[in-house]
Amino acid sequence: MPSPRSILHIDMNAFYVSVELLRQPELRGKPVVVGGTGGRGVVSAASYEARQFGVYSAMSSAMAMRLCPNAVFLPPDMDHYLEMSHRLREIFEMFTPLVESISVDEAFLDVTGAQSLLGDAPTIAADLRRAVAEHTQLPCTVGIAPNKFLAKMASEFAKPKARPNGIEPGFGVYQILPGGELEFLLPMPVKSLWGVGPATLAKLDRLGIHSVGDLADVDVEVLCRAVGNAHGRHLHALAHGIDERPVEPERVAKSIGNEETFARDVFSVEELRPHLVRLCESVARRTREADVAAGTLMLKVKFSSFETVTRSVTSSAALTTGPSMVAALEPLLGSLDCTQGVRLLGVHAQKLMQGSSSAPTLFDVDNTSPAEIEEQWLPASKAVDSIIEKFGEGMIGPASSLGAIAPGQRRFGPLAED
Repeated sequence: MPSPRSILHIDMNAFYVSVELLRQPELRGKPVVVGGTGGRGVVSAASYEARQFGVYSAMSSAMAMRLCPNAVFLPPDMDHYLEMSHRLREIFEMFTPLVESISVDEAFLDVTGAQSLLGDAPTIAADLRRAVAEHTQLPCTVGIAPNKFLAKMASEFAKPKARPNGIEPGFGVYQILPGGELEFLLPMPVKSLWGVGPATLAKLDRLGIHSVGDLADVDVEVLCRAVGNAHGRHLHALAHGIDERPVEPERVAKSIGNEETFARDVFSVEELRPHLVRLCESVARRTREADVAAGTLMLKVKFSSFETVTRSVTSSAALTTGPSMVAALEPLLGSLDCTQGVRLLGVHAQKLMQGSSSAPTLFDVDNTSPAEIEEQWLPASKAVDSIIEKFGEGMIGPASSLGAIAPGQRRFGPLAED
């Protein structure tokens, strides 16, 4: 029988806030919120001092202000957070090449094979936390378990806890030992499982299922009839602590995207175009960083009525440059009636494939096609990447995106979907 795996889940505590506090250390110990402050602002991250007042991510900024009037609001800087995330991955790879990033502030590491050289999993976790603190001055917590699902749950136990009367320090590192999976898991509330959202929780509640132990006792066929076959089998496996998924270091995201919610509605394609250019540039650069190319592009528009429209286009060549993405999506944007007011614009690269884009096909006779533009702009785009890598964000960008950041405007993104 093979030895149990040792999987680490790294969680960067209040990552956006922690990064901002490096730049503004005078705010340490104060309730700090990263997010927009306009009428449509949303909390992206909250310090533990703000969480004491009930402020959490995804809450409206208006609600956060009511709960914590003294909170300091800072605008998000996603490019800087991505840069820090890349530095963190380099640190993780000092311990094992088996690193799977699942967001800018979370990653799984398989250290099973590294233990003979670096010590047991708790030793590696402690050393990793010290390395992160030394190289980035950022805090993190680590969960250890025989599989990914339980490692993520363990990292939740390792975190500090914000209570109304104070902040409880976390364990820093929390391990679920092989053989102790069910002892840890069964008493947990069923909503703690991956895939149990409000709709599923309501269905389980009708069956009298409140804890993971309740779920584990239910016949899998009964569960499948209640929540669907695939979802039921998935939840049944998790309730028994089973998760065979490997850590996938070369995993390709299904989608890379950026979305922007405007503080004020935008009513014309002309006003939207600079935003489209900037969003395409951001998405394109991230595809190049990931060494992937977009087979399909999706344009997302949310109107003032909250109606959401998506339009997709597939080019004859996979795309990795901003100008080629703009050329592909601009006709789709022009086909929409924006006079009712647009509150959100989004660009998503989909059907991602490894490697750079292919050459244009014989059928690309129009020299303004996205495929032709891709070929023309790829060398320049790579040169821009080199400039940004050397001198940082904001030093260079497309002139046609000037004016795309309006006063009071808030950014969403970047988005990476598994």
